[in-house]
Amino acid sequence: MNAKTVVFQSMRARLTFWYTAVLALVLLVFAVSTYSYLARAARQRTDDSLSDTASSFVSNFNSELGDESQPAAEAVKEAARGFHLRDRQVIVFDDRREVVVASDTSEKLPFGTEWFTLPVAQPQLRNVFDSAARAGRAYETFFDSENAIRVLVVAVPAGRQHSYMFVVANPLHEQEKALGQARKAFYLAIPLALLLASLGGYFLARKSLAPVVTMGERAALIGATNLNERIPEPQNNSELGRLARVFNDLLARLDQSFSQQKRFMADASHELRTPVAVVCGESEVALSQPTRNEQEYRESLTIVNDEGQRLTRMVEDLFTLAHADAGEYSLVVTDFYLDESLNECVRSVRSLAALKNLEISYQPPKHEIAFQGDEPLVRRMILNLLHNAIKYTPKGGQVRVSVNDKRHHCEVVVSDTGPGIPREAQPHVFDRFFRVDKARSRDESLNGSGAGLGLSIAKWVAELHGGSIILDGSTGEGARFVISLPNPAQ
Repeated sequence: MNAKTVVFQSMRARLTFWYTAVLALVLLVFAVSTYSYLARAARQRTDDSLSDTASSFVSNFNSELGDESQPAAEAVKEAARGFHLRDRQVIVFDDRREVVVASDTSEKLPFGTEWFTLPVAQPQLRNVFDSAARAGRAYETFFDSENAIRVLVVAVPAGRQHSYMFVVANPLHEQEKALGQARKAFYLAIPLALLLASLGGYFLARKSLAPVVTMGERAALIGATNLNERIPEPQNNSELGRLARVFNDLLARLDQSFSQQKRFMADASHELRTPVAVVCGESEVALSQPTRNEQEYRESLTIVNDEGQRLTRMVEDLFTLAHADAGEYSLVVTDFYLDESLNECVRSVRSLAALKNLEISYQPPKHEIAFQGDEPLVRRMILNLLHNAIKYTPKGGQVRVSVNDKRHHCEVVVSDTGPGIPREAQPHVFDRFFRVDKARSRDESLNGSGAGLGLSIAKWVAELHGGSIILDGSTGEGARFVISLPNPAQ
């Protein structure tokens, strides 16, 4: 790519080029329109002057012709002798298209009477004579190699058998001179204006795009290791200021996404490392002695199996969240009754609650609630909340589940009588791998990974169905989670 191509690809150069091109078009249209108007106005003034001259000459001829004793030829000559103009001439032709008489002029004109008898003028003169004979008068412009002549031909009857053609001729050199000066002014003014406009446009484009250059240079320095840096924002509310804010918002989201990804990878590695270490440790202990009894092997295999099951559930949860982040999980929407699914979820965890001597209750709605959604995902969301409630509720506590059919949505409430969630931890309860009490997170009696992914998956399921899940309240007497799902029946 050569230097000319690079310069033309510059935004400043393109803006200057298009600005200059548009201005050149406007100036060209203006110059052509102005010149056309000046030319038409000059020709109209010339035609009006020729008409006035012809009318004056015809009046003199009619006055001379009023004397009945004077023949028409003498009247024409007498009218011509009394007619004297500086810059124009009246030439009278008879019926045979021959010159009868011509008026005198005070200055030498670029044409004379003999000019109209030249062979080059005869065809055009005959045409204008024919037009004047039909219409009474006709205008025509004659050209030779050096001069232009504007002519008005007036047909004037002289008795019953004779008629004359009065030709009023005016040279156009003064008009051409004025139009030539106008053309020279345009030839000089338009290039000068375009030059000044291109220089000014380039300067303004460079000044206006300077913030873009600064933002581009700063953006080129931002990478994965310094996403916390931001692009400088212009101190105004212009388009560039809004563009800078949009880029900074994008960088903030990327920074947050990278941070979450790094934290996710670190937490996942940490969570996976513990069960893998347990499996490896138990297998090494079991293999360290040449002979062991059956009970010891069973105990070791039970531990390995439990950790393997926990790894399986954790990998499944991670796989689900990975599909959720990639937007590749598609809902399998079916029609089912939400209250029946809740009742089945509560029944499935009663045995787990009984192990901790917990009372779990379900308050059904007044009528059935028809719902459209992915029933396995909805069940998983409810079960995650129930497992979380059972996990953190001490023995002898209560877990309550209820569902209400609101006007535009269904509201599922899961509450417990556990110790609650500390205030500083409440904003993070739906974060991945977050656990309030890590020492109590590995309750193997529950069907979960114990890695702090249950609430994250529950939030994703609710949002996937167009709803939400919030921690409505958490005190020293328990926590209350509220799921809001759109009601398709409304």
